[in-house]
Amino acid sequence: MAKSDKKPGTRRDILNRLKSNGCSDATTLAEVLGVTPMAIRQHLYDLQSEGLVEARAEPRPVGRPAKLWYLTEAADRYFPDAHAELAVSLIDTIRTSLGENALQALVLERSRHQTVLYRNAMEDAPDLRRKLEALAEIRSREGYMAGVEETAEGLVFVENHCPICAAAKACTGLCAMELQVFADALGPGYDVSRTDHILAGARRCAYHVTERETVDG
Repeated sequence: MAKSDKKPGTRRDILNRLKSNGCSDATTLAEVLGVTPMAIRQHLYDLQSEGLVEARAEPRPVGRPAKLWYLTEAADRYFPDAHAELAVSLIDTIRTSLGENALQALVLERSRHQTVLYRNAMEDAPDLRRKLEALAEIRSREGYMAGVEETAEGLVFVENHCPICAAAKACTGLCAMELQVFADALGPGYDVSRTDHILAGARRCAYHVTERETVDG
């Protein structure tokens, strides 16, 4: 039976194989998965462009170094993760054992930390758009798939994913504080309003951000 260039699930099979067996070259992956080396390499390059795999050269006794592929941390999202369940459990435990006030104090402290982190990331940006782009970069690293859009009404900061959704449902203060965090991080010269909210049923979270007009005199 000839190997197929296109086999359903090959992308997922590659991720599973690299997770279970560690780094591997394309030829070995092709042999194990029953796909042509050319097809495997194309899948690997696609996965690399998405930041899910990387490659390193490993010297061999004879011939050229082997190109070994391995998973990045970003690929972890494709495998079972108990973080959400753990976060909800911790929230419930704090609420039950220490009370609602203790939980809100933790939320407030987290918000203060975020405010400082985001303010530092934006402080050298010369204008609002670049400030929001700097914020989008750090929020994307945190898993929010953030970006900046320009509309007729001005700039909109968007987050297409909520990596703490389960925790936010268990403790609405996490989301309630997010708007304030962005406003405080940007500073008094800007107005921030939430126009879309994932927890309210929207596809994404979106924030309309405008620069306040200065009044002379």
